[in-house]
Amino acid sequence: MGQKVHPFIQRIGINKSWLSLWFAKKKEFPKNLEEDYKIRKLITTNYRQASIARVIIERLGGDKIKVRICSGRPGVLIGRHGSEIEQLKAQINKITSKELIIEIEDIKQPALDAQLISENIALQLEKRIAFRRAIKRAMEQALNAGCEGIKVSCGGRLGGAEMSRTETYKQGKVPLQTLRANIDYGFAQAATTYGYIGVKTWVYKGDIFSKPVDSDSNKIVDNKEG
Repeated sequence: MGQKVHPFIQRIGINKSWLSLWFAKKKEFPKNLEEDYKIRKLITTNYRQASIARVIIERLGGDKIKVRICSGRPGVLIGRHGSEIEQLKAQINKITSKELIIEIEDIKQPALDAQLISENIALQLEKRIAFRRAIKRAMEQALNAGCEGIKVSCGGRLGGAEMSRTETYKQGKVPLQTLRANIDYGFAQAATTYGYIGVKTWVYKGDIFSKPVDSDSNKIVDNKEG
């Protein structure tokens, strides 16, 4: 398999859960899928400064949609007296007419979240900071925060070079083929003046030996051993 399998998809049902939690009939499925895509795109595009790691969409039956936004900076999303939340609700209501519930979850350790690490490096590349410096700083922060290993890969016209290339940096261990390994994966793009630079990040947070699913909340409960 090499590295051609997405670390998140590979571990669904083992130690990861779906980001869209719903079931639909054949006729309703395409509409629901399009709604999910548009909601995610709206949130991640309009609120890039809020450090959004993931958006979990849950359809509660009937005409209710629950949107859980995991953010490293929840204050940016909430706004003063919840003004930003109301504005976001109004924007999402243009996409779907269903009843909307928005929950915001705070990410306590942004330095350990692969998506936020990728976006942080991409933001630094857009500000013309040297890519090696940005990567090494992000890797140091992740290791100091307590991860067991991290790998970062950057591809594109690095440093404004004529030809594009890919450079990969790794510290610690990142066992991609071990299914019990809790591997977090993130991808971001830096829109520089000389083209797009892709940033991929793998963060190894330790092994999970038993991971039962909480049927009430549809969340997976962490039970770490070793």
